[in-house]
Amino acid sequence: MADLVESKEWYLTAYCPEGVPTTDHLKLRTVPLSLDSDSIPDNHLVVETLLLSVDPYLRGRITGSLEGLFISQYQLNQAITAFAVVRVIRSKDSRYSEGDILLCPSSPVAEYAIVPSSQIARKIDTENGISLSDYLGALGVPGFAAWIGIEVLGDPKAGSNVFISAASGAVGMNAGQLARIRGCRVIGSTGSDDKVKLIKEEFGYDDGFNYNKETNYDAALNKYFPNGIDVYLDNVGGKMLEAVLNHVNKHARIPLCGMISQYNKVWTEREGVRNLLNMVGKEVRMEGFMLESYWHRFGDFAKDMERYIQEGKVKSKSKINIGIESFLESFNSLFSSSNIGKVVVQVKT
Repeated sequence: MADLVESKEWYLTAYCPEGVPTTDHLKLRTVPLSLDSDSIPDNHLVVETLLLSVDPYLRGRITGSLEGLFISQYQLNQAITAFAVVRVIRSKDSRYSEGDILLCPSSPVAEYAIVPSSQIARKIDTENGISLSDYLGALGVPGFAAWIGIEVLGDPKAGSNVFISAASGAVGMNAGQLARIRGCRVIGSTGSDDKVKLIKEEFGYDDGFNYNKETNYDAALNKYFPNGIDVYLDNVGGKMLEAVLNHVNKHARIPLCGMISQYNKVWTEREGVRNLLNMVGKEVRMEGFMLESYWHRFGDFAKDMERYIQEGKVKSKSKINIGIESFLESFNSLFSSSNIGKVVVQVKT
């Protein structure tokens, strides 16, 4: 490979406090990148991006505000970053060699990049029968979020009643399967009849409902949880969270993974939850979490999930879009209910 490459990258031109981002906020540019040895700092790698993870949490990084999100903002005119599977093409770290396939939690959304080797999460074994896209799904941000929500914070016992919203999404499909492995009764809500069928037939959910049909969430939960809810993994917030609080059992646990129904609104327009008093009488524990606070558990998570995948206990579904040019469209599709499973952009092969 030549010592100079042209690399396309997505960068932030303006913050987007509400609504979905457009090309007024995120733009694609081409920049030269030197691969000359003298241009690469020690303990850094030059990598080419194979796959990019497209995740809802990225929305919080382009608001230009920390209102209620508490997540670091991308810098204007800088390349944005995301979880990625990358291939090493130059190395200034003896631990990594040309051709190594790596998982990088904070890689520029670019065709090529220079990254500190300290940012590498792990080297990927390409001979273990696990697809590379799974390292951004079941073994990436969504799987890790599901594992923390169910295994660490929810901690349901066998026979518990578990409810998961956005059940056919990247987090939800993993969370439901993890709860089933623990012997729980698992119900999910999702946005279409086809998705309800999917979570039952492919991801092992006991049942589910289409929230666009069962618009009275309180009545729906009364029907599907006659014995109440022990654990609710919240991915949507708003009216669904409020309805859940009318059906929780004593000492229920509610890990707050995300609130995608509220992301594109300024905080004064977000839906309030009126029945928090239910948490007092039922002694409910509701807890938000950020993955960076549990990074010390990533090795435990990866070991569990790799085993579950290899044993066929956790299955995945991905929507793979081709070309770095598709990143913005792929990102906005997360907020349209059009996707099933994990959204990934394939940049290189």
